[in-house]
Amino acid sequence: MKSFKELKVWQKGIELVAMVYKITASFPEEEKYGLSAQMRRAAVSIPSNIAEGHLRKTAKDFKQFLSIARGSCAELERQIIIAHKLGPWVFA
Repeated sequence: MKSFKELKVWQKGIELVAMVYKITASFPEEEKYGLSAQMRRAAVSIPSNIAEGHLRKTAKDFKQFLSIARGSCAELERQIIIAHKLGPWVFA
């Protein structure tokens, strides 16, 4: 595989980023620099770490970056749970 862009997991990560941006665009203005920004950063971190890891020289390095991406997935999941608890504006 020549490019990280061929990785299905990277492609799905990009789709997730787009979805998170679309959802957080409906958040109240007071969340612009709070939960919304955190969710966007966590989402962007996922495909970013996959791409960076793919470009590293060893499988060990790639696994480390995949682990970081996985941590960002967990972070985003918790933030989605919190957003869902905050009110109907989140997933309306």
